[in-house]
Amino acid sequence: MAAAAAVAWLRAAVLLFVAQVTCEYGMVRVVSEMGGPKGKDYCILYNPQWAHLPHDLGKASLLQLRDWTASMLCSPSDLPAKGFSNQIPLVTRGNCTFYEKVRLAQGSGARGLLIISKETLVPPGGNKTQYEEIGIPVALLSHKDMVDIFKSFGRAVRAALYAPNEPLLDYNMVIIFIMAVGTVAIGGYWAGSRDVRKRYMKHKRDDGPEKQEDEAVDVTPVMTCVFVVMCCSMLVLLYYFYDHLVYVIIGIFCLASSTGLYSCLSPLVQRLPFGKCRWAWILQDALGIAFCLYMLKTIRLPTFKACTLLLLVLFIYDVFFVFITPFLTKSGNSIMVEVATGPTDSATHEKLPMVLKVPRLNTSPLALCDRPFSLLGFGDILVPGLLVAYCHRFDIQVQSSRIYFVACTIAYGIGLLVTFMALALMQRGQPALLYLVPCTLTTSGALALWRRELGMFWTGSGFAVNTSLL
Repeated sequence: MAAAAAVAWLRAAVLLFVAQVTCEYGMVRVVSEMGGPKGKDYCILYNPQWAHLPHDLGKASLLQLRDWTASMLCSPSDLPAKGFSNQIPLVTRGNCTFYEKVRLAQGSGARGLLIISKETLVPPGGNKTQYEEIGIPVALLSHKDMVDIFKSFGRAVRAALYAPNEPLLDYNMVIIFIMAVGTVAIGGYWAGSRDVRKRYMKHKRDDGPEKQEDEAVDVTPVMTCVFVVMCCSMLVLLYYFYDHLVYVIIGIFCLASSTGLYSCLSPLVQRLPFGKCRWAWILQDALGIAFCLYMLKTIRLPTFKACTLLLLVLFIYDVFFVFITPFLTKSGNSIMVEVATGPTDSATHEKLPMVLKVPRLNTSPLALCDRPFSLLGFGDILVPGLLVAYCHRFDIQVQSSRIYFVACTIAYGIGLLVTFMALALMQRGQPALLYLVPCTLTTSGALALWRRELGMFWTGSGFAVNTSLL
């Protein structure tokens, strides 16, 4: 039984890998035969086992695009009298296999085939014998894009099919890196600085009323367990009921981020000019950063023991929902990635705002078709950021010139760079905590061991004892 189960899991892994290999995004460049608007790229989904597409647009043939969507192209009677000589016909999906359609198109002289789909795009599959017989590319194009083509360019159009190589890393990763490391550094520094102010207030001999400050919340092991259970439950609920819960999450984000933004920017609000934001992602990122800063200031891990517990539990949580859940879902997709990017079959087309997002700066099929933005979840900032904040408070406690804070911040930056490298090498969504947690925890613990302060660092050295004074 155990051997059979192992074989079944292995087969599932192989099938998942094959599905990822044979399903590729490409582009169709469309231009008008009558001049007019500049050419435009549209997304296509193709299977390279039928025929490979050139990587360079200059090597792709610009052929006449023929609208034959009134036909399913499932029998010889569906062919035009003069065939599709040196053309790329557009035909409707359904009623027969992809192989039957492309075989008829190739026999009538077509140089490619675009199958129009009103449903979710799927890779046009076949078997080995069929792949060997067919020598023209076949791809799926969405019905929405077909309508836009004829609306923008008219009926007399030419098209070229190509699939440029994906860049290893997009330049927008630099922006995400700066935002993430900056948020962790500023949030950690701010949280630690609260202790400096409170220590000053403690020794202040003024009998006048003291300014009231927001109270920080110390995280206990019970709170950690409850938080992780809630995260798991919410992630699974979002996977199955995304269209119903997405607006709830958006509402919670708006309330929480508004509080965070007010806390961060209230001294400067009256000095800033009013203006309209041109791109929604900029506003979302600004609110997201303010939310993260506010949470780092408000939530406090009192000991390194609490930091270790929280980071290790969320490390397992992140890895499980990214790497293990593809073997448990019918679609073979990761629950974490599916929820973060939004399901492709979502009726609302809304995206969860709980991420930093930056549009891709490189032109590529992936950016055009599936992932126009690069994402980094708030958890990948907040969870290590709580450790950075703890390190800064410990620096203040032992008066160590912020060596723990600087070391942990640098370790976070290195972990983020390792995450980007893994993303480039594997070309799939990565659980960032898989790389961030070892980098930050190991660096902090090793530094405390080297400075012979591990015992104090582990127990908090007064943070738990003096919480009433902080």
